[in-house]
Amino acid sequence: MAQLPWCTLRRQTKRSRHTPTGGCLNVTPCSTQTPSLSVIIPAYNEARRLPLFLQRVIAHLDQRGQSYEILVVDDGSQDETAHAVRLAAHHCPHVRLIQLTCNMGKGAAVRRGMQAARGTIQLFADADGATPIEELGRLEAALAAEADLAIGSRALASHNPAFTVHARWHRSLLGSLFNNVVQRLGVQHIADTQCGFKLFRQPVAQDLFAVSCVDGYAFDLELLHIARQRRYRIAEVPINWTDQPGSKVRPWRDGVLMLRELLAIRKRDAQGLYQPRCRPVPGGVEPALATAEPTHS
Repeated sequence: MAQLPWCTLRRQTKRSRHTPTGGCLNVTPCSTQTPSLSVIIPAYNEARRLPLFLQRVIAHLDQRGQSYEILVVDDGSQDETAHAVRLAAHHCPHVRLIQLTCNMGKGAAVRRGMQAARGTIQLFADADGATPIEELGRLEAALAAEADLAIGSRALASHNPAFTVHARWHRSLLGSLFNNVVQRLGVQHIADTQCGFKLFRQPVAQDLFAVSCVDGYAFDLELLHIARQRRYRIAEVPINWTDQPGSKVRPWRDGVLMLRELLAIRKRDAQGLYQPRCRPVPGGVEPALATAEPTHS
């Protein structure tokens, strides 16, 4: 596997060290072919919701007739998530499992998957399947129109009768309040920063994830902030979205944590920690990350 960069200036809080492979207990071997598309799915205790979504993703991508890989990052699950992925991989050789030794947070899991991905374009999607995989075509069209990254937007879709967005009222309310704060303190002119359906050109993904530091839910904010700083072209694309039962989001608590991370992002940016001062990592994976507040959707 090719060497992958990581940022030499990580956050100053204490981090635990795991295995020499950066907290990865197990990584399914990949083929030597470079796929057209990589789909990264972070998963924490998703044995119930993940199998159906995986089945839909595989069926859709098989119909397209283009080469692909699916990387499921098991973020230290305590249930049968890894077993579910292995069953899918037994029937579909394009599925790969990456197991982390402990629950490190959604941001850390996505970063692991992106570091291991080899596709020309790279999508990360939430394991609950709230965004149908068929919406991928809308994001691909945005890249074809010369965007560097395309992000799904429930906010834009909610104002367009051509789209369907089903969300619980309290989650919509808290999301709107959070986005208003983000507009004032962080990433402006983006209506929905948190939708778990984002597509990147491969060089852009490698650049952004090389310097990202946030392990929890606010990793989306950090990525978009860095992308803006580096003048990447961001396309916000309305998508269909349906809230799924079993969400691990704790709206009030996680909202407060994300606001704290947003302030930390601004501080790191002011300190110049997002500058592209990177070095290769032996073995192709960054050192292990830890988070005091593991979070997942």
